[in-house]
Amino acid sequence: MSQKIQLEMRDHTALLTIANPPANTWDRESLAALEQMIGQLNDNPDVYALVITGQGEKFFSAGADLKQFADGDKNGAREVAELFGRAFDALTRFRGVSIAAINGYAMGGGLECALACDIRIAEEHAQMALPEASVGLLPCAGGTQNLPWLVGEGWAKRMILCGERIDAQRAEKIGLVEEVVPRGQSLEAALRLAEGVSKQSPSSISRSKRLVMNARNDTHVSGWVAERELFAELFDTKDQKEGVNAFLEKRSAKWQNG
Repeated sequence: MSQKIQLEMRDHTALLTIANPPANTWDRESLAALEQMIGQLNDNPDVYALVITGQGEKFFSAGADLKQFADGDKNGAREVAELFGRAFDALTRFRGVSIAAINGYAMGGGLECALACDIRIAEEHAQMALPEASVGLLPCAGGTQNLPWLVGEGWAKRMILCGERIDAQRAEKIGLVEEVVPRGQSLEAALRLAEGVSKQSPSSISRSKRLVMNARNDTHVSGWVAERELFAELFDTKDQKEGVNAFLEKRSAKWQNG
């Protein structure tokens, strides 16, 4: 496994660190590693949440390593774009809760990585942008699709079409991040939130996340139908019986993720 994506387990939380100094950029190796790693985490029933952050104090991730595109090779660019798509799609579809601890600059593919997560916590000095058009490119890892969903079409156009960079305070105001914390505290805040996830039934969380994500595309009526279907489906799991009985017996539940 690539050392550019470092994995550490904290109880039921997987901590992923983007470690490609000096700016934690993405390349073929790190993108492939992320996709593979998330597949392994999905297969591990002891993993309930995922936190991703950047190594060091300055960068979450500055995005793609632009050296990959300097030769103008279209086939090579398509290959990298596909790797970005697969890696961040895997992150989006992670069966548990994913939290981005944005500890510094999140630019281009770095911001798209955070956009693929369920929740974003930014440090007060963080800066965010999708500046691809300024170098003759465009966001190819979900930026044009995920950003409008979170912040609306107007702010998405300001950031993508006008190249506007925003700070953490503005990001929180427009809904790009859910929380702003002091410098150096994003990881602690993300891990604390992930710890709360571990108290929830992982069987319930995975189904609830699917319903929330499907609300982007499904009709309101079909979403209500799916809610009832997945609610009943939970009665095939051990976690449903454990959760209800633990509450009635006034004890902590022992989840089995099944």
